[in-house]
Amino acid sequence: MSRKPAPAQTGERARVELLFDKPQLLVQLFGQYDQHLVALENRLGVYITARGNRVGLEGTAEQVALARDVLNDLYQRLQRGEEVDTGLVDASIAMAAEPVLTGIIRADAGPGAPSVMIRTRKKTIVPRTAAQAHYMRELTTHDMIFALGPAGTGKTYIAVAQAVAQLITGSVQRLILSRPAVEAGERLGFLPGDMKEKVDPYLRPLYDALYDCLPAEQVERRIASGEIEIAPIAFMRGRTLADAFVILDEAQNTTPAQMKMFLTRFGQNSRMVICGDPNQTDLPGGVRASGLADATQRLDGVEGISLCRFTAADVVRHPIVGRIVEAYEGVEA
Repeated sequence: MSRKPAPAQTGERARVELLFDKPQLLVQLFGQYDQHLVALENRLGVYITARGNRVGLEGTAEQVALARDVLNDLYQRLQRGEEVDTGLVDASIAMAAEPVLTGIIRADAGPGAPSVMIRTRKKTIVPRTAAQAHYMRELTTHDMIFALGPAGTGKTYIAVAQAVAQLITGSVQRLILSRPAVEAGERLGFLPGDMKEKVDPYLRPLYDALYDCLPAEQVERRIASGEIEIAPIAFMRGRTLADAFVILDEAQNTTPAQMKMFLTRFGQNSRMVICGDPNQTDLPGGVRASGLADATQRLDGVEGISLCRFTAADVVRHPIVGRIVEAYEGVEA
């Protein structure tokens, strides 16, 4: 592997050589055409050489240490059977600079360390940003969590994964997923079919998250048995949701009356997660008409309720998505 050296940086220079004992994992670690190593060089300003199962890192002492931590983290993930893609590489680079995460997300942490990994039948989900790590810890300690932030930050996906994990272990008896049936700036007119066929298009993102955490046949079986219920928020009226993990997605599109109705469905031995982007409501009255904005203002600081906030820096989709979110937030500001 030979590339143009990274630009020189001020500070004490250092060189470190890493030795990886499983050469079969290095193709995934380096990426196609060494794209993961190129990303490390560009983001951290280090110069990387790879020969066989040895990787040399050269740059300032601080940046070499960060690159070493990222490569070791990615290698450990591969050893555990996880997939490494460009998104994970970018997230690992960002997390390497987060000192508060030291010792928290390590798989080899001691038995007393807090766990922020979510295990489901199909995969193990680990946080990719500091905000996600905080969110995952809050999901294990609070009964009601508001997850606020732009699209692509993992708010709903992580909540669904945690709900599936608790359903599998039996700590809850039901998983209830809901969202308002509000059109995103369009008027779709009459939709043919029965009630399920009419509302399913609005609930598709929740199905996608479920199928990513459970085999398809299990999703269908649990939906048929009532263990998993996916329904518009209007179907929640008059119910008490006990022994359930309840998720409300796209909560910014609820009215204050709908939000109050939904929150008061909370029952014994339940957990409720409300996900939404306060700045992206599709209601005719805009943000001022949103039940999410109203609820977070009223409930901030209430005991037992956690507010987890995400920003464009926590977007874990393609990097350009984060830049788009930042651009729009700047215009709205």
